[in-house]
Amino acid sequence: VQLQACGGGLVQSGGSLRLACAASGGNLRIYTVGWFRQAPGKERELVTASGYRSGRTYYSDSAKDRFTISRDHAKNTVYLQMNNLKPEDSAVYYCAASGYTDAYLRESIKYAYWGQGTEVTVSS
Repeated sequence: VQLQACGGGLVQSGGSLRLACAASGGNLRIYTVGWFRQAPGKERELVTASGYRSGRTYYSDSAKDRFTISRDHAKNTVYLQMNNLKPEDSAVYYCAASGYTDAYLRESIKYAYWGQGTEVTVSS
């Protein structure tokens, strides 16, 4: 499966963005999908993930109550809605897919398919 992420940009603190991860060559219905981010000088971190079997989701502490992951099966796309953005959310965001079940939502090593990043910059 190939993934194409888009939707990043420059936004003021408190603003919103919606990232999209469109898939081709595979149906995201049978993949666990995660959004990761990496800021300069920092390690890549898992922000949120959506399991394909039970619909289980995971949110990092920084994403809880502000970010929402969702799927549009008709468009074979996964979205990341980000609200109340903060400067510390600035990073390159990547979507990734895993053929493993929901039990492995948080294991980044299980994500075999990666999209190119889309950059999010939040100004204060």
